[in-house]
Amino acid sequence: MRLALALLLFPALPFGPAIAPALAQVAPAGTQDEALLEFLDRAYDERVKLSPEEQTRLGFKTDYERLDDYTDAAAVREQALAERQLQDLHARFRPEQLGERARVSYRLFEYEVERGRESARFRKLRFPVTTNGSPAGQIPVLLINNHKIDSVADAEAYIARLRDTERVMREVAASMREQAAAGIVPNKVNFAPARADARKVITGAPFDGGADSTLMADFRKKVTALDAPAAAKDKLLQEAGAALTGPFQRGYDALIAALDEIEPQSKGNFGVWSLPDGEAYYADRLKRSTTTDLTADQIHGLGLAQVAAIRQEMEAIKREVGFDGTLEQFFDHIRTDPQFKYPNSEAGREAYLHDARGVIAAAMAAAPRYFSVLPKAALEVRAVEKWREATASTAFYNSPSADGSRPGIYYVNLIDMNQTQKVQVAAIAAHEGAPGHHFQIARQQELAGLPKFRRFGGYGAYMEGWGLYSERLANEMGLYKDPYDRFGMLSLQVWRAIRLVLDTGIHSKRWTREQAIEYFRSNSSVSDTDIAREVDRYFNWPGQATSYMVGQLKIAELRARAERELGPRFDIREFHEAVLGEGALPLDLLEDQVERYIAAKRS
Repeated sequence: MRLALALLLFPALPFGPAIAPALAQVAPAGTQDEALLEFLDRAYDERVKLSPEEQTRLGFKTDYERLDDYTDAAAVREQALAERQLQDLHARFRPEQLGERARVSYRLFEYEVERGRESARFRKLRFPVTTNGSPAGQIPVLLINNHKIDSVADAEAYIARLRDTERVMREVAASMREQAAAGIVPNKVNFAPARADARKVITGAPFDGGADSTLMADFRKKVTALDAPAAAKDKLLQEAGAALTGPFQRGYDALIAALDEIEPQSKGNFGVWSLPDGEAYYADRLKRSTTTDLTADQIHGLGLAQVAAIRQEMEAIKREVGFDGTLEQFFDHIRTDPQFKYPNSEAGREAYLHDARGVIAAAMAAAPRYFSVLPKAALEVRAVEKWREATASTAFYNSPSADGSRPGIYYVNLIDMNQTQKVQVAAIAAHEGAPGHHFQIARQQELAGLPKFRRFGGYGAYMEGWGLYSERLANEMGLYKDPYDRFGMLSLQVWRAIRLVLDTGIHSKRWTREQAIEYFRSNSSVSDTDIAREVDRYFNWPGQATSYMVGQLKIAELRARAERELGPRFDIREFHEAVLGEGALPLDLLEDQVERYIAAKRS
């Protein structure tokens, strides 16, 4: 499942405005390492200054009244500034004069700017509004989850952001119209869900009668808790209502109007092969997602092989539980038998959350036997908010704030409990929570001596690969209580193998949406709702779905190598520290890291 990225999620970020050029001078490695860390942190801080929203997600209150610039000009400026920073890096530092960690940081800085440069020519092929999300959902998420109100000034900044939403929506609408004029139109499947989710945000008081809208309820709750005079609170609530029914609603109306205008131009559902320069665009997406040079054909073949192998594991569990029938019939049994369902009610949703929290608690109790260092930040399990259930992913993780005051959050989408399977609860919790994303992402943010761009950035193959690896690790940790829990884990494993097949099938081999859904259904017990939502995600997010299993297979390969070469000296806690102790890395650098651990252990 994906990270909430806002992208989630931790996208690999280019860097910000240039630092004044410095003379290249020879200095001892320790001094140079410190100077490089300072340089990279200043660079990151300058980059973050370009994004008020990122500042808020990190827990800062700078530029608290503003939202991001969503124009193409902003993207161009950001990459240009990153290029100037890269020039400064080359002018000031030499890799051979740096220590081991500093050399990795130097190399990663280069990698990020170069990747940003290569990807920049495709930036106008990316759709800002899809079933994967849009600013219409991301801005409310930012305000609700990240914008704290500890003072009247904080509340006024919240209101200013409500007003600034109109600018954002008009910028996004203009970008969509520019794309459409060039023949770059989202797939048909995107319009109705995106429109419906946007309308949910502007439903309720003060937009119409009834209970408070989502944002008004959030603002009222936060302002009510303020230590301020009642008259000041009333004034804030009135100003928020006026901002919502004025510029905020105008912005949403402008975005919905753009969707209505562009929708008739959509001719169906197609992979990126249908876009201008689509083949090159997809190759770029695969490179970014996997941090490898694997081709679409190679990834497709890898997926087919993994689907076949995992099906054999599923067959073994089918025999273990005594099911008399084909594997496809067992899939239907898991999908439809009431024993594997929660009630489709609020009580059923609470039962799911209770069970997921129990898995997290068990993981935390077992973790010291598998990890030498645990994250300090807390981890919470929450249901996706009602107003964004229709387009939110099945499950995802939101990182803690930079200072750890906001917990990591494992979100699960409980829109329809008839489509939610009990057998998957433990494995999903392991992936999104513990020992998965929380143990990697929260831990990474807490690493001392690591540059900020590495603490708060990441690489999909590593991060999602760790999440997928954690699903199998959870079995070793005793988190699966019966064969059905293990089957649920395998159903998620084959899901990611299917992603390799479908992502490449859709974007390289020109599979239809119906063809993709049929392949998915015939090879998994995943619910029909999740299948349709997932397939639409793959259409809208080319390449990303390949990151999971490519990353997991590399981590598993490296663990097998360490076990084989170290024999009785292998310690699972030390291996996990070798994988996690330097934060997210491209897969080739992760391999270097583990090889250094093996060599050090053997010496």
